[in-house]
Amino acid sequence: MGKETKAFLAEILPKQRDMTVALHKGDVTARIALWSHTDPTTLFGAHVSGVGWIDLEPKFRREATRFAGATGFEFEVVAAGTSGSLAYTVGLEHSHAVVDGVPADYTMRTTHVYRREDGAWRIVHRHSDLIPVQHP
Repeated sequence: MGKETKAFLAEILPKQRDMTVALHKGDVTARIALWSHTDPTTLFGAHVSGVGWIDLEPKFRREATRFAGATGFEFEVVAAGTSGSLAYTVGLEHSHAVVDGVPADYTMRTTHVYRREDGAWRIVHRHSDLIPVQHP
């Protein structure tokens, strides 16, 4: 892993974690701050999808209302890279939260694409899905 990618991860992973933990507590503020408000932006989420900031912001606010508590979160990096003003993370989000009133432990496969805007990394795309239940 190159120096640029290591610096990107050192900067972004704490923000990515804080964003997710806050969302699991019903607070969308960090997510709105970390996402780009400049299109193109896209979301292919496990429960909600959308295109463009005008479409995404209200969906993020509604999604936050589904969560009432976070008891743990870990992002396991599978791959990451940077190239100029674009970067990405691919990994597994291991979450312990209260979702729709029910305690839940789940893992999501997640990809974030970032764009550098005015010196700061902003998410421009997220794709996530729940890992299917594995049967022996």
